Amino acid sequence: MMKRGLSSSFTEVTGDGLTRFYGNRGCSSCLQWHFPRALLLLRPRATGQQRRENKLWKQFFSDTSQWWDHRFDKANSKYPDFKHKETQEGLWIDRWSTPQWVKAKLSAMASGTVQRSVFSWTADIRRCVQNGEERKALEKYQKMQAQGVDPDKFTFVPVLKACANLSVLEEGRSVHSQIIDRGFEFDVFVGNGLIDMYSKCGSIDDARRVFDDMAERDRVSWNAMIMGYVKCGQGEKGLNLFKQMQQNGIEPDNATFVAALTACASLTALEDGKCVHTQIIQSGCESNVVVASCLIDMYAKCGSIEDARKVFDGMPMRSVVPWSTMIVSYVKCGQAGEALYLFRMMQQQGVEPDGVTFMGALNACASLASLEEGRYVHALAIRNGYATHMVIENCLIDMYTKCGRVEDARRVFKNMLERDVVSWSAMILGYARCDEAEKSMELYVQMQQDKVEPHNFTFAGVLKACSILATLEEGRHVHKQVIQTGWELNVYVGNCLVDMYAKCRSIDDACRVFNNLSERDVVSWSSMIVGYVKCGQGQKALKLFRKMQQEQVDPERVTFVGALNSCASVAALEEGRYVHEQVIQSGWESDLIVGNCLIDMYAKCGSIEDARNVFDNMPARDVFSWGAMTMGYAMHGLGKDALHLFDKMCQEGTEMDSALFLCLLSACSHAGLLDEGQYYFECMTPVYALAAKVEHYSCIVDLLGRSGCLNEADDIVNSMPCKPDLSVWRALLGACRIYGNVQMGERAAKHLLDLEPENSSGYVLLSNLYATSGKWDSSTKVQHMRKKRSVRKEPGCTWIEVNNQLHTFVVNDKDHPQISRIKAELKTLSEKMRKIGYVPDTQFVLHDVEKDLKEASLLHHSEKLAIAFGLISTPPGTPLRIFKNLRVCGDCHTATRFISKIVGRAILVRDANRFHHFKDGFCSCNDYW
Repeated sequence: MMKRGLSSSFTEVTGDGLTRFYGNRGCSSCLQWHFPRALLLLRPRATGQQRRENKLWKQFFSDTSQWWDHRFDKANSKYPDFKHKETQEGLWIDRWSTPQWVKAKLSAMASGTVQRSVFSWTADIRRCVQNGEERKALEKYQKMQAQGVDPDKFTFVPVLKACANLSVLEEGRSVHSQIIDRGFEFDVFVGNGLIDMYSKCGSIDDARRVFDDMAERDRVSWNAMIMGYVKCGQGEKGLNLFKQMQQNGIEPDNATFVAALTACASLTALEDGKCVHTQIIQSGCESNVVVASCLIDMYAKCGSIEDARKVFDGMPMRSVVPWSTMIVSYVKCGQAGEALYLFRMMQQQGVEPDGVTFMGALNACASLASLEEGRYVHALAIRNGYATHMVIENCLIDMYTKCGRVEDARRVFKNMLERDVVSWSAMILGYARCDEAEKSMELYVQMQQDKVEPHNFTFAGVLKACSILATLEEGRHVHKQVIQTGWELNVYVGNCLVDMYAKCRSIDDACRVFNNLSERDVVSWSSMIVGYVKCGQGQKALKLFRKMQQEQVDPERVTFVGALNSCASVAALEEGRYVHEQVIQSGWESDLIVGNCLIDMYAKCGSIEDARNVFDNMPARDVFSWGAMTMGYAMHGLGKDALHLFDKMCQEGTEMDSALFLCLLSACSHAGLLDEGQYYFECMTPVYALAAKVEHYSCIVDLLGRSGCLNEADDIVNSMPCKPDLSVWRALLGACRIYGNVQMGERAAKHLLDLEPENSSGYVLLSNLYATSGKWDSSTKVQHMRKKRSVRKEPGCTWIEVNNQLHTFVVNDKDHPQISRIKAELKTLSEKMRKIGYVPDTQFVLHDVEKDLKEASLLHHSEKLAIAFGLISTPPGTPLRIFKNLRVCGDCHTATRFISKIVGRAILVRDANRFHHFKDGFCSCNDYW
């Protein structure tokens, strides 16, 4: 280190701490190579020089207030330690030339005796900001003023930078006032600092006022203002200013282009981004790594990943930044596989990944649930020293939980040296994601005990856990905490609250949260639509779907799934066709999940032909597609078609699962294919390596029972390897009710009521069994038992869709506005039916009353009322579609056959179990259901 003295000599401070002096001749290397020369150079200075220095030291000690102290900020050793305020003469302190008496006095001098200069303070403040010690910088600034040193324009620049980095708007305003007081407001450098400070503190209007008031602006001024708009979410104004800057003759530089591209990315303004790209090429800035990385990011965020890749491939030299940007962009665009390919290619080319690269790679592994790739990236992060970085550890937790390895995630979490709220949230959400909701709730309690303030992702995980556990009270408690922490209006948390309340069957609470959201995105609407469907309110779901489109919110996959399921639940075929049109227009028709929902919707709405058409035109099918189509055939009693479909599936080599076999057995049951059903049931384990579950046993019991093989069904129940559940006993009891086996029915009913005494189906089936067997006293006792236990029976109702409006009827309905015309139509139909052989089957009137009252009651069943309304409300020849929430009664089934022949119409009836297609006096079920 070299020090310049008052004369032309200079010094060298050696490693041992000694200071050696040299004249004009020679150099420091003389000490090493020319020892005699060094001896000459080490001679004491001239006496005149010593006298001059002694005089200056005496002047210094006589009045230290006239000197500046520069010892704190000397970046250059040639700069003096003390400098006179007026004459600018300097003094240096070193071991060789400084007299002992000076050293003694300096050591006795109190710290701060000599005032530091504004230059010294400014250098110290600037150094603190550069080291990331902004708060310390502001404290030094206050101390500087307290010691009476006035800041200059160079001081304000780092001070404003500190305020900007800390986002302390009020302190920034205070500094601005001091700038005005000292007349530095119109200085271009200070103005640029003010623009930056106000922008980063979120006060963009103040930034613009400073910008507009500047007498002189340079390129930095424009860049700061453009980027300020972008950071404050006003990208459009930023782009306009970018254009205005060029109109004013200011040529953009790399920083300008970065700001403009960031604005385009925030607005997803692809065309504007392409224009900026053209200017970048013309200015020759395309080869700049930062600009190129921003181009990649802009194209990716604007949905043009191909253009992003072109920019990437065209780069002559690539640092880790463009590689990382490209990898992250692929992940955000849903192309995680391409991101991982690029990650491997990057390593092959010898580019070492950084933290951002590892984040992108781990997120890609999480998206693909690729455990092996994730483990490889984890090992690489350990080797490169990034595995203990908290952000990477958070990504590891997310990756492992999405791959189903919650224990690996827990291990990462436990070994973290430091955790932030993201760490806790990732682990809480991870447990919920892996169906360990109880642990998720326990961790949330522990997080609160550790005084970690939750944020939106925390609440997302906890609310998901409440949804899984269906713990409404816990969910409400979390909702209170959401309100207390100010997250209630956050759209992400709001969506989770809607979902939680819907899954906990509290649809009114879900609706309240939805209506109170200040902002709703497609997830909000979709969550509410799906919630209505899950709570059995399909009509409200459809109404909300229409309203969502009126507000011009574009549906996504989940929205269409919810809308199609709602159509299926209320059998709204025309509404379903409308949703199908929207699916096609939105480009979701080829999506596998949406396609499966379309099959299910058409099948449940009675149009099995449309369901098959969707199935045949699917670009790809999975086991759920085959299952949905098989179940569709089962519901329509088309057992043979279901078996043919199963054979085709086997030929195509689709992997079987237990759910598909359940659909197949159900098809056999609905069509009465006893031999085929028994064959496939017996083949499940030996041929297809699938263990029969309780639901498969329930299906085979139903098949045997409804075929009249009650003893065989009873033997199956008694020999089951697993304990019979409600569905098994209900199937057996239902068969006993059909064939009047009271003794077996009573035994089945006992098991059914023991398992679920609050379910009405056991009481109803047993009561009906007694009634059809003529045991009215026993039937009445069962009904009294049900009422005594406060078990509510689901009322039967039937509905029909006419002109896109649903009309619902109950037995002996009196509320429909056209009930008089409906009853008149039924009376006419009854007379015509009797003439061609119809005899009311009074065994389906489960009340001990006179025969004529029973026949009158049968005439006004909800199915017949709906059919009569359809006949008077639609043109002759129009097919009717009737839907009932319970199983259709035998008399209504017979009457509908006669009506279809009399009116010459096709009538489709869907009850709780299946479809009946009536035409010309016949039913597709052949009177077997």
